[in-house]
Amino acid sequence: MALDTAVRRNEAPVKKRRRYRGFAHSVWWFVIPAAALYVFAVVYPSLRGSLFAFTNWDGISQNPKWVGFDQFARIWSDPNGLTSIRNTLLIALAVTVIQNIVGLLIALAVNSRIKSRDILRVLIFAPVVITSIAVGFLWQNLYTPDGGINETLEAAGLGALRQNWLGNPDTAIWCIIVVVFWQFVGYSMVIFLAGLQGIPEEILEAAAIDGAGPIRRFWSVVRPLLAPSITINVMLSLIGGLKLFDQVFVMTQGGPGGATNTISTLIYSNAFSLGRFGYAAALAVVLSIFVAVASVIQYRLLALQER
Repeated sequence: MALDTAVRRNEAPVKKRRRYRGFAHSVWWFVIPAAALYVFAVVYPSLRGSLFAFTNWDGISQNPKWVGFDQFARIWSDPNGLTSIRNTLLIALAVTVIQNIVGLLIALAVNSRIKSRDILRVLIFAPVVITSIAVGFLWQNLYTPDGGINETLEAAGLGALRQNWLGNPDTAIWCIIVVVFWQFVGYSMVIFLAGLQGIPEEILEAAAIDGAGPIRRFWSVVRPLLAPSITINVMLSLIGGLKLFDQVFVMTQGGPGGATNTISTLIYSNAFSLGRFGYAAALAVVLSIFVAVASVIQYRLLALQER
């Protein structure tokens, strides 16, 4: 009896391991179709497109010439390429900083017990659901010399400030930043608001009993607990700023004189207007590197904050 019992006990783990291995093998039958579709629709086109960055392909010829890193070197010698990189980084950094600071302040405000907080949340979030094309046309009309902004300045007695906002190279890029901020600040607000509502009231009450004021409570209690929300918001806004295309293309198409060109608009113009697909592919690779680096940095920061 004792021997039989020992044998059964030794057989049980073996059967469990066999069942686990069988289950693990069966899972792959569900993974393979999705992985194959992903490779076919994402990985293969991305790798093939990246190869064109090392050629002089014009989008038509069947036998493009291999030019190595010439297209990448051209980016740094092309004034339009340097301007587009500078504008892309400026928009991404400015939108990230302004959108997250203002979004956090709005989230703190609508998280209070004011009676109109629900209406304010809806109104502030509403621009997020509007398509970027529609937002671009709306603000393009507001920025015209006879648009709503100049008319408002005239009515307020500030007619001296009237100008062609999108026609001035010094103001056009900042006008685009304002539009992106206006559209997506509600998105950041919602993420911050979700983080704020997940903070237990007992912690804030304990800090208040210990004598911590509002600023001290925010910096020492609320801010550390909002670390995941901050990281997510910064990552989304930074990557969105790096890939910005719709608003710029609708409002200025990279003008005036290329002053508002971003990497995305320069990719479009070189590929579909000038037939420089190899150069456009090189720009796309550079943009992908920027996005990848930004993503890795954000994930590293999130991992450090969670430790």
